[in-house]
Parts: sequence; C-alpha cells; structure tokens
Amino acid sequence: MYSWEKPEDRVAIVHMNAELRYAQLELLSAHCATHQLRLRFSAEDLARYAQRDVLRKSAEAASALNEYYASIEKRLASEEKASDPVALTEEQVCDGITRIAAYFREQREHYLRSSVPLSAHHKAMMWPFFSPALLDQIKVVVLEGARVPIPPFYAEARNLGFETLPDFTHLASLTFVDVIVFNERITERALFHALVHAVQFQVLGLERYVELFVRGFLGTKLHFTVPLEAQAFSLEAKFAQHTERFYVEEQVRLWADQGRYERPGKSEDSRSA
Repeated sequence: MYSWEKPEDRVAIVHMNAELRYAQLELLSAHCATHQLRLRFSAEDLARYAQRDVLRKSAEAASALNEYYASIEKRLASEEKASDPVALTEEQVCDGITRIAAYFREQREHYLRSSVPLSAHHKAMMWPFFSPALLDQIKVVVLEGARVPIPPFYAEARNLGFETLPDFTHLASLTFVDVIVFNERITERALFHALVHAVQFQVLGLERYVELFVRGFLGTKLHFTVPLEAQAFSLEAKFAQHTERFYVEEQVRLWADQGRYERPGKSEDSRSA
C-alpha cells in the first residue's frame, strides 16, 4: 500500500491521479458512444444482429469495469464515512485559523533559537529554483533523537471527527514561515519541498497561508490534496526529474493571481502553468 509520507510513493500517486484523469476521459467517451448506440438500437436488436465477438467483448469489458469501480466505490464510501467530521460554523473556522496562525508564530520563535543558516552546499543545490534573498533568510533545525510534537489543538480537532490530520511526527520537515525543522536528515527533496512552503509564506503572508490551508483541508479532508500542498508535491516531483530549471516564486505568484489556492480538489499540475 502506498504512503504519502514516502517520497517515491508520492511520485507514484501523482502519476496515478494523472492516469485516473485520462481513464475518466476515455470512460466518458465510451459512455457517450454507448448512449448513442442505445438511442438508435434496442437491446433485442443488438443481441440478434450485432457482430457476436465485438458485442461479447464489449459486454465483458463493461462488466469488468463495473465490478472494479463498484468495489472502489464501496471502499470510498467507507473511507468517507469513517472520516466524516462535523460541520463547523464560520465562527469556529475563523477561530481555528487564528489559533493555528498563533501556533506557527510560536513554533517559529521556539525553533529559531536553535536554528542555523542554510549551508553553502544546500544553497548551491537550490539556487536555480529560489532567490538568493530567500535562501539567505532561511534558517534550519535538524532534530536528533526527537521530532516535532503533535500540535496541542489536534485532540480537539479529532474529537470533532477530523481523523486525517497530517502526522507531524512522520513528516520529513515542517516549515514555520522562514524556519524549517527537519525530523530527519536534510535531503535534497525534503529541502526543496520545505522551501516551496517558505516561498508560499513569503508571497501570501502567514495569516493568508493558514486560512487557505485550513479552508482547503476542510474542503478535501486530506492535507496532501490541499492546493498549497498539492503544488509543493507537484513541484517536488518536477524537481526530482531534473528535466529543466524553473523558478518557484513565479509558480507561487501565478497560482495566487489565478486563485488556484482557493479551489480545493481542482488544482492543476504546476507543469501546466
């Protein structure tokens, strides 16, 4: 089973969703063709006069697809039922945004005291994608024998039914504005991903970033499908392919200008930008 916490699995999941979108288009095309067939010919006519091998193969394919997607639909229903939280009022949402923004400020100040600047080696790896000013501003902390603890508000959120919150103890890194905390050693991909979030903080500001993340999570119920995260993972996958140089800040500003951070579940791959 895939895990979003594994970098190699994240790439596979991105590809899976791309293939799913292609399959959906093919299925819609087949559905339209079948609908036209149904409008013109009755089932009795097809059974009596249609070319037997083509009809049989079509029926077998449709039956297999129906069985496959029906099994997925059952799992989807159970997954959604198990993780269906209570509906929050706008007042509760705004209160949550305020509390989470305060948490990010507190964590930044806490880890800033033990942080160090990015090394020259790490700056050299990242300079084709990020501005020198940002790289000079970033501070990092590598935890040894410890991990970023679960936020204090998680217990209350889980009591409200939110069971798919990101597990901070298993994330490779956490970006607290301009301070990046690594639960493990610094790798190229983990650093790149964290820096994408640093750019998002820089462009959007802390309060707007938190608001977009909270509202995105409420819309999708999964942190990695929140547009802010989806973009970071998409750009990380592009970075891992080493195909071309691109400037992360341009991508972030483009998404912000187009309002793509405000459309949970509809964010496009950054490569289309």
